[in-house]
Amino acid sequence: MDVLVIDVGGSNVKLYTSSCSDVRRFKSGPTFTPPMLVDQVITLTSDWFYDVISLGFPGIVSGGKPAAEPGNLGDGWVGFDFERAFGQPVRLVNDAVMQALGAYDGGRMVFLGLGTGIGSTLVTEHVVVPLELGSLPLRDGSTMVQLLSRDGLKANGVDQWLRDVHEASCVVRKAFAADYVVLGGGNAKRVEPLPHAVRRGGNIDACIGGVRLWEEIVEPHEREPHHVWRVVR
Repeated sequence: MDVLVIDVGGSNVKLYTSSCSDVRRFKSGPTFTPPMLVDQVITLTSDWFYDVISLGFPGIVSGGKPAAEPGNLGDGWVGFDFERAFGQPVRLVNDAVMQALGAYDGGRMVFLGLGTGIGSTLVTEHVVVPLELGSLPLRDGSTMVQLLSRDGLKANGVDQWLRDVHEASCVVRKAFAADYVVLGGGNAKRVEPLPHAVRRGGNIDACIGGVRLWEEIVEPHEREPHHVWRVVR
């Protein structure tokens, strides 16, 4: 099965083939809407063959569909019929979930996506739990998303942002009894040195996660064969 992986972010959209050997991208932004996504994807992948689509969405997902409009894109995502628009089967998950699936290599892991906003996911024993850690307070009454997002980096400077990333990584690792934390997103490359028990995700984690969605995923109510991924909605 050939998979087209679409990783939608607040600043850009990345497209991958299931081999993860090629990547194409285009800009998103605060006025970016689902029809714009579909038009751009179809245009840029006209020479790619694929059977199914994995779509990483930068917002809350319920039942495989956007449950709320994303704060850093345009409106129209809730209720949009992606399968009809693309004419292909689509599996949609939170973008942090897709990246976490690709980054996971055993044990109990917490994923933190450092990008336009903050994404977060817990993965343990092939169970994937989407989180909303950005709403948690971290320092001086400010939340993680206020301090660790792109706006937080701009407002507080790199040095303070790095201290906040280190503190957040330590807090979530202890809170979830995680073996390790993976930092993903566009700003993960700025974190140097890395905190204890923290590693940086790879550039193709979203692609690997998108492929895994079709290889092994099941819904919570389905009978689970051995070694499958189960996403808790």
